[in-house]
Amino acid sequence: MNASTFQPIAARPAPVNTEGPVAWIKSNLLADWKTTLSTLVIGALLLWYVPQILNWALFNASWRANYEACRVEGVGACWGVIAEKYRLIIFGRYPFDEQWRPLVATLFLTGLLVASCMRVFWKAWLPVLWLAVLVLFFGLMYGGVAGLTRVDTDRWGGLPLTLLLSSLSLVTCFPIALVVALGRRSNLPAIRSFCTIYVELIRGVPLISVLFMASFMFPLFMPQGMQIDVLLRVLVGITLFAAAYMAEVIRGGLQAVPKGQVEAAATLGLSYWQTQRKIVLPQALAMVVPGIMNNFISTFKDTSLVTIVSLYELTGAMKLALNSDANWRPYVMEGYFFIALIYFAFCFSMSRYSHWVERQVNKSKLR
Repeated sequence: MNASTFQPIAARPAPVNTEGPVAWIKSNLLADWKTTLSTLVIGALLLWYVPQILNWALFNASWRANYEACRVEGVGACWGVIAEKYRLIIFGRYPFDEQWRPLVATLFLTGLLVASCMRVFWKAWLPVLWLAVLVLFFGLMYGGVAGLTRVDTDRWGGLPLTLLLSSLSLVTCFPIALVVALGRRSNLPAIRSFCTIYVELIRGVPLISVLFMASFMFPLFMPQGMQIDVLLRVLVGITLFAAAYMAEVIRGGLQAVPKGQVEAAATLGLSYWQTQRKIVLPQALAMVVPGIMNNFISTFKDTSLVTIVSLYELTGAMKLALNSDANWRPYVMEGYFFIALIYFAFCFSMSRYSHWVERQVNKSKLR
């Protein structure tokens, strides 16, 4: 017998590293010639424009609250306008000597919103905490109690008004949207038709029209001598508008739940509301978390439209503060950057919270 000859197998190439910054650059920026070309073009544009933006915004900017210093040739952004007008931008037309009241009220409301997003505060007493903070907020803002000077709602503005409109409208629109979404899937024609008409009617007009109707047209239908505060009318308009869009988001989640889930609940003898509360809604809401948060962010930004009804929230207060002073009027761009930073901080925080909620509801799928 001939002895078999040993023939070694050729060594295989080492596996490609798929983790780390180098691997990410190769797969996302240099994957093929098209991606590489796009990376080079965008990189060249950034190298050209970023230094100019930094020179304008930081290195050559004026930080002093002196409009004459901003008019010197070669000076970039005039951030001194923020140092000079920040109280008017943040608090609007609220009396200058009383602006500690909206500051304290805003801190309490912001703390309440942060606490409501933390699981440790998801207790039965959370609605009571909401009621207490809202009473404190309105007591501080409106006054007339505890020796505080009365300040009518038409003088509220800036960040406190933005937070009030967005938080209250979002909290109140969610249960309305939940009922409307269930109503659109109801087997009763009257309920289904009413909910459908409401959603289609509200979604068929822009928010600015709803605000205009709530502020100027609605009082015409009220009895003689009866008036409703413009802030309340605007709040109701924003709430109904947001609820219509939210209802469609939730209805999409309800339709995505397999029909077998409902049939299984029926075989167990669960009632309609037990099925919705324990089986359908938990699954439906978990699937539409991104859509719900997107609606929240959109509503928060849409509060800037209340300026048309003479309620000067953050954007309106900025325009009011700069347009009323001819010396600082040319630096409105810096004012827009300032309020854009505030909007970004709140919207980015809501976005990150949405990602956290998604991870929590998806834990069961990872088992």
